[in-house]
Amino acid sequence: MQRPDAAPIVLGYEWMVGATTVATLTAAKAFARIDSIRIGALVDDEEQGGPAVAEDFERLATVMPSVLARSDDAYVWRSRDAAGCEFRAIDGTAITASGFSSIDIAGLAAVTGGRDITFAIGTGISSSRRAGGAKSTEILIELTGIDAANAPFRSRHAVFHPGGAAPLTAIGVSMLIERLTGLDGNPATKPGLYFPYQVLDHAAYLARLEQDGGKLMTLPLA
Repeated sequence: MQRPDAAPIVLGYEWMVGATTVATLTAAKAFARIDSIRIGALVDDEEQGGPAVAEDFERLATVMPSVLARSDDAYVWRSRDAAGCEFRAIDGTAITASGFSSIDIAGLAAVTGGRDITFAIGTGISSSRRAGGAKSTEILIELTGIDAANAPFRSRHAVFHPGGAAPLTAIGVSMLIERLTGLDGNPATKPGLYFPYQVLDHAAYLARLEQDGGKLMTLPLA
C-alpha cells in the first residue's frame, strides 16, 4: 500500500492457487446468470501435507471459529457446525465436509455476481484410489443459475489431478511466476495486487493441467 507501483503481487491463497477459480469461471461461461456456487474440495487421507500446513490449519481453526460464505448476496460468518455439508466425489461417493473460509469466495462473487457461494473441505479416499489406483485430488463445483434462453440451468464439474494436491498447486505457482516475470514470452505483469485468476490465462492453464495428467470434467447432475 505504501508503494503500489513497486511490483505485481498475487494473493495465492486460493485453493490450489487458481485451480478452483479458473475452472469455475470457465464452467460459468455457459450461464447468462449465476445464482449459486458450491465448491467441495476432496483431499485424499493419504495426502502428506508438511508441518507448516498442519500448523496453519490448526491456527485457523483456533482463531477463526466461524466460516466465511456468501448468502443472499451478502457475506456472512457461519459457525463451523452450520457450515458443514455433504458433496459427492467424482465417482458419486458422498463426502462429509467442513466449511472453509477460502478467498475463492470473494473472487468468484466479484466476477460472477453469485448470491450464494460456499466452500467446504472433506478428507477421505479419493475416487481414483477407491477404484484401485493411486491417490488424487478433486475439486467439485456445482453451479446454478439461468442460461442464455432465460431458463433455469444447473451444471456440475470437477477438477482432477492424479498426483494429488502438491503438483496441482505447483502448476499454479509456476505459471504465475512465468506470467509475472514474462517468462511465458509475453510482457511482464504490471505492478498491482491480483488474484491468480486475474493473471493466469485460463485456456493456457487448463492446457497445462491436461499436459500434467489432470483435467476439468463435466459430471452428471447428482
